[in-house]
This record gives sequence, structure tokens and C-alpha cells, in this order.
Amino acid sequence: MHKRKTMTRKLLLYLLLCIPIFATAQLRKLNEKGSGLINLERHQFKFNLVGPGISYELGLFKNVTASTSFGPALAYYQEGYTFGFGWHTRLRYYHNFERRIDMRKNITGNSGNYLSAARSVFWGPLQISENLSPPNDFAMAFYGGVYGIQRTYEKGFNFNVELGLGYYRGDGVFDGYGGLLNFSFGWVATKRKSRKPTFD
Repeated sequence: MHKRKTMTRKLLLYLLLCIPIFATAQLRKLNEKGSGLINLERHQFKFNLVGPGISYELGLFKNVTASTSFGPALAYYQEGYTFGFGWHTRLRYYHNFERRIDMRKNITGNSGNYLSAARSVFWGPLQISENLSPPNDFAMAFYGGVYGIQRTYEKGFNFNVELGLGYYRGDGVFDGYGGLLNFSFGWVATKRKSRKPTFD
């Protein structure tokens, strides 16, 4: 029994020593392959000219960003629609940077196509048009997924369009399932990486 305990302790000690070494080796491999923000902007702040509105996007790690924005969007589901200002948060995965680089297309300013987990919140007083017949202080939140396209051009002009499906949770209006359309056109105020792609 004592021998078995000693053996178990030795095995645990060996595993505890090996895990950090293995983890370090894996991280080194990832860094050599390029797991950092190779293609992404670290920070991107944009003024929306159509809306108006603002947005901020933060590069997290390879091809993944978190973003938040305030601007108009169209929410539509089985109970009706509302068009107006909302607060939008996203966790984006850009899936076509390599393809765009291979085709020698611009990826500056996070110019690419992405899939995203999405949350958008709409408040009654900030809506421009709706057919829900809600109380004035209604609110609704969208939880779902969107597919988006973003392009940033040489002078800093940027457009972003998203189309998504998800669940609407209402306060003063009914819950339900439906779509979301979000479009913005603006100007990127932060400094961008070089437009020329770099090749190893």
C-alpha cells in the first residue's frame, strides 16, 4: 500500500513538472506559426457618418476581435420590426484573411469577412420607426449570430454590413426569433497598419 502511494506521488510530481514544459513548447509553436495579431489592428476606433454613431474594435488574438458600437440597425421578427439606434457588442472571427492576402487584396483596418457571436440592445426612445405598438419605454435585446463584411480604404473610410439570426428578448414587447440587419459607413480615426501585405 505504501509502495503504491509513493508511486502515485512520483507520477503526480512527474506530471506537474511536464505540464508547464509541454505548455511552453505548444505556445512557442503557436508563436512561430503566428498566433498573434499578424493581420488584425490592435485598436480600431471609428466615427460612423451614416447614423451617426461610434465603434471600437479590439484585437484579441489571431483573427479574433471584440467590438462594441452604437448606431442604427433593423431588428425584425414575427411580432414586427423596429429601426433605430442600438448598442451592439460582437466577438468576431475573421475567416478569409489568408485568402485575401493570397489574392493580394487589402486587409488593413480589419478588411475581411467574419462570423460573430452578437448581442444588440434597442431602447424605445431611440427608435426611428417601428410597428410593434409598444409602450414608449420598451426595450429589446438580440442574442444570436451574424455574418459580416468589413472594408477599410486608403483614406480611412470604412463600411461594415452584418446580417444575422437570433432570439429577441423583449421588455414591454413580446419575445421571439428573427433577423438583424446592421450597416455602418464611417471613418477610422486610429492609425492603421501598412496596406502592403508582408510575406515570410
